[in-house]
Amino acid sequence: EVHLVESGGGSVQAGGSLTLSCAASGYTFGPSCMGWFREAPGKEREGVAAIDRDGRLSYRTSVKGRFAISRDSAKNTLFLHLNNLKPEDTAMYYCGAECADGDVVVTAINPLFSYMGRGTQVTVST
Repeated sequence: EVHLVESGGGSVQAGGSLTLSCAASGYTFGPSCMGWFREAPGKEREGVAAIDRDGRLSYRTSVKGRFAISRDSAKNTLFLHLNNLKPEDTAMYYCGAECADGDVVVTAINPLFSYMGRGTQVTVST
């Protein structure tokens, strides 16, 4: 059974940084599409970052230059580094594995993954 568990969320002031981690069990990282998406209260779920099978990175326009996705296949862990955080980044952040395409993830509403975690909350205050 596949489990994805996110951690690293928290409350920070605008301009601050966080690093989110997604640890996988029952799932072996390989050349697969993986990513992060978020959901804020009253808003639709949106993809923010993805890494494709060939290692190509994709980002939603609103986070480009501030967020960075990476993975450590040896540790079966996916990361999302969040820098220069803004109040509008406040949301529950989820990781997902097995997506169709990174560009689709970061431009879609309700991006689809075969496996998803339960999320970690990020709150950014002014």
